[in-house]
Formats: sequence, C-alpha cells, structure tokens
Amino acid sequence: MEPTNLQILLAARPEGLPKASDFEVVHNPLPVPKVGEVLVENLYLSLDPAMRGWMTDRPSYIPPVGLGEVMRGLTVGTVLESNDPGFAAGDRVSGVLGWQRYATAAGSELHKVPAAVPPTLALGPLGMTGLTAYFGLLDVGEPMEGDTVLVSGAAGAVGSVVGQIAKLRGCRVVGSAGTDEKCRWLREELGFDEAFNYKTAGDLGKTIGETCPRGVNVYFDNVGGDMLDAALRNLARGARVVICGAISGYNATEPVPGPANYLALLVQRARMEGFIVFDYAARYAQALAELGKWVAEGKIRYREEIVEGLENAPAALPRLFTGDKRGKLIVKV
Repeated sequence: MEPTNLQILLAARPEGLPKASDFEVVHNPLPVPKVGEVLVENLYLSLDPAMRGWMTDRPSYIPPVGLGEVMRGLTVGTVLESNDPGFAAGDRVSGVLGWQRYATAAGSELHKVPAAVPPTLALGPLGMTGLTAYFGLLDVGEPMEGDTVLVSGAAGAVGSVVGQIAKLRGCRVVGSAGTDEKCRWLREELGFDEAFNYKTAGDLGKTIGETCPRGVNVYFDNVGGDMLDAALRNLARGARVVICGAISGYNATEPVPGPANYLALLVQRARMEGFIVFDYAARYAQALAELGKWVAEGKIRYREEIVEGLENAPAALPRLFTGDKRGKLIVKV
C-alpha cells in the first residue's frame, strides 16, 4: 500500500490554552520534490512555547500559521529523495518542516545533522534550543566571570542550558522552577548554585534577594509576569535583562500588563533586550561546534521527554505551559 502523509493542520485560533479541537488531522498523498528540493521523512518534532504565538493572528517576528495550514514546527528527519546536489538520500537533516510525516523543502531551508549526533539532540542542546541559550546568554546577556545569573524557567529546555553555560563562564547561577524535584535536579545534577520553587516561594522579590544577595547581573527571562517584576527589583548596577520569552502570558485571554518595576532599569543603569535566534543564523556552525564539545565532555547535561505518535502532538502541546514535563518535549513522529 502506498504510504500517505499524516498532517496536523491548525483548524482554529486558540482561546487560552490550546485544545484538541484547534487542530485537524488529515491524510494526503506524499509530496513530490521539485528541482532544488528534497523529500524528507520526519522522525521527531520539537514542541516549543513559541508555537503558541505562531497560532495567534497578530504581528510578530514571523507570520502566523494560517487556518487550514500545516502547523509550524522544527523537525529532524531523513532525506528520502533529493533533487538538490547538496543532499543525498539517507542524509539526516533538520528544518522547519511542520507537523507532518513527510515534507518537501528547498535545500537552502535545511541543515545537515552529523551522523554521530542522535536525532533528538539536534532538537535540543545541539539544535535551536541550545542555540537560543547560547546566543541569548553570551551575546545579549554578556556574562562576566563572577556575575550572578538568574534564570527563570530554569528546568526547561532552554533555561537548563543557559544555566550550565553561565557556570562554564565562571558565574554564580540561580534558577527558578515549578517543583522541588526540578530544583534538586538543577542543583545536584546541573551545578546551579541555588534554585527555588517559584510556586511555594511566597514573596518572589524577597526570595530573589536572598538567593542573589549581591544583586542580579544577568537575568535570563523565559517567563515574564511576576517573575520579571521581582527580578527587576533586584538588579545590580549595569545589569542585563535578556527577554527570551514570557510563557506566563502566552495563553492569556486579556492584555498582559507590562512590568511595574521597569524604572529599576533607569536607577541601576541597566538594559532589557529581546532577541530572536534566527538573527544569528550566520554563526550557527560556530555555536554548534562549541555546544557539541561541551555535550561530548559532559559539561552540558540535558533531559528529554518523548511523546509517541504525531497524532498525540495536540494533546502534548499544553504541557509546555502547565509544566507537566521534564526537560525538552519531543514528539516521535
């Protein structure tokens, strides 16, 4: 029997947390690669908080996914057929190929994954996750030896790598996470100096003050909301606030208020800057070489949780926002 292409389409704009009815599962014939394109069988799909923004029809750094279109997502897969001389059948590749079993893409839209790299790793520390941590911390945060680096969402895929890179740079690292178990993992396995459970901490500003007694030199923010406000209350002179994400507000149905303590940026002569990892594409190879060395040496550790079956991706996506996961959330297509 001829194989068909299982695809998951965006069927509706979510209101609040995404639900199964926001998606539609369809089966279509396999796509045929044109000249300059390759046919890829996707093996794994990365689930990322940014997907929630892509589902909303509002201006952003990338156009929203259209209703009736294949849901956008980063995948790693195997080339089945190539009409691009730079790729051959059997090559392992990564690209934004979406929530589908098979996809065609121009060779210029793909990155080769070395055979020695496990495919899921190419979606984690040796993929966009690691690149986001690398450039966000090192280029935007500019940590210096001895700095105190505070990371929110520190047990997540990006935050956990950020903290470990900061330790490699000689910084004192403090992380926030949503369970005591995650906090123990940060301290005992990843080498964070301090970690606290933001759900049970009480006064977040006071907790940050106690765990960062010299003030926060670099705050890497994955969360926004109350955590950002509390961090602003504890900035050191000349601090750098890195805006990577604001997951606390992604599913809000009403406008999210801005930080109340933003004048701390003035008082402490600090700066707050957002970034998008795609802007650093020209330097991906350099960053991946360094990240690969750290992973091979055991200096960067990671967790991943695999969801079996592409059809289960819609049900798994909300776990990014409820915290019901451990490390990088990946779907085995």
